[in-house]
Amino acid sequence: MLLSDISIRRPVFAIVVSLLLVVFGLFAGMRLPVRETPDIDTPTIFVNVMYPGASAEVVETKVTKIVEQQIGSIAGLKTIRSFARDGFAGFNLEFVIGHNLDEAANDIRDQI
Repeated sequence: MLLSDISIRRPVFAIVVSLLLVVFGLFAGMRLPVRETPDIDTPTIFVNVMYPGASAEVVETKVTKIVEQQIGSIAGLKTIRSFARDGFAGFNLEFVIGHNLDEAANDIRDQI
């Protein structure tokens, strides 16, 4: 007997077996250990600058661009993401893995 013959004669049995295989596959897939992508915390520092009463355009030109230029030369810095809002500027600084965040925070304070 072929699998197709059993499936045609007993479709409910074929559906139940298929669903059991899918459920078993999902269960087994979730229990697999993840080795290629370990859980690593990326060293990041968030810097915020307050400029009360200023519009977002003024904050961008007078604060964001200047601070980005100063911070951009810090050793170990991987990416800078910044945004400007009314009276507020934020910078998300991501460093290379293994970089000391205490030294990075001191470097940021020195540059600003």
